[in-house]
Amino acid sequence: MQSKVCLITGATSGIGLITAQALAQQGARVVLVGRDATRGADSVERIKQATGHDAVDLLLADLSSQADIAKLAETFQNRYERLDVLVNNAGAIFTERQVSLDGFEMTFALNHLGYFLLTHLLLDRLKASAPSRIVNVASSAHRRGRIHLDDLQGERTFGAWRAYCQSKLANIMFTYELANRLHDTRVTVNTLHPGFVATRFGHNNSGIKAQFLRAAQVLAISSEKGAETMIYLSGSPEVEGVSGKYFVNKHEGRSSPQSYDAAITEALWHVSEAMVGQVR
Repeated sequence: MQSKVCLITGATSGIGLITAQALAQQGARVVLVGRDATRGADSVERIKQATGHDAVDLLLADLSSQADIAKLAETFQNRYERLDVLVNNAGAIFTERQVSLDGFEMTFALNHLGYFLLTHLLLDRLKASAPSRIVNVASSAHRRGRIHLDDLQGERTFGAWRAYCQSKLANIMFTYELANRLHDTRVTVNTLHPGFVATRFGHNNSGIKAQFLRAAQVLAISSEKGAETMIYLSGSPEVEGVSGKYFVNKHEGRSSPQSYDAAITEALWHVSEAMVGQVR
C-alpha cells in the first residue's frame, strides 16, 4: 500500500476509521470523508498519532446530497492525481421516513445512490490508476431485502428495516453489475458483510426504535474485528484481480438468491442512473 491513495467514506468513526488507520499504517495516503469537521479533524489526528504517518487528509461531504457528492469528487480529482482504492462505507438506518435534499428517501439516497454516484464520478480516475480497487460495504441484512421497483422510495409502504435491507441488497447488485462492466479495465469491485459491529450505527435516530438499536450493540463485535474484511479487500495481494464477489470474514461467500437476478439488477441500474443523471 506504500504511496497508494485511498478514499474512504464514513471514515470518521467505526469500521471506516479503523480501516483508514490500518491502511495508513501500511503506508497509504488516506483521504477520510465525513460530515462533521470537528470529528473529522479528531480522526485525522488520531490516525497520525497512532501510525506516525502524516499522509492523512479529510474531505467533508453529506453523501445523501448529490451536489455534495459531485463537489467531493471534483475536489478529490483536483487534489490527487490517482485513486488506488475507493471504499464506499458511509451508511445509516432511519427509523422514520425522511427525504434527502434531492427528494429521495434517505436510506436509499445515502446507502445506495451515494455509492452509485460517487463511484461513477471517480471511475475515470480509478481506471487511470489501475490496477485499482472498489470496496462496497454491504450487510447480511440484504438477505431479508427485496428490490421494490414499484416503490423504491417507500412512498406507499415504509419500514426502517425494509428500507435498510433493500439498500444493502442494492449495494451487492450494484457491485456485481459494475464488476461485469469493468471486466477489461483492471479495476476490481467487491462487496462484504462486516458483521454486526459496535459502532455509532443508529445514533442518528431518537425514540424507542433508536433505543433498541443502541441496546442491541451489546451483542456486537468490535470495530477492529468488523474492519478486518474491509482492510483485506482494500490491500491484500490474495485478492489481486478478484472481482464481483461477496466476502464474509475474509472469505468469498454466496449472497442471497435475489442478488443474482440479472433482470432486477439491470432494472435497478437503469433506475439509479436516471436518479443521479449518470448515464454511461
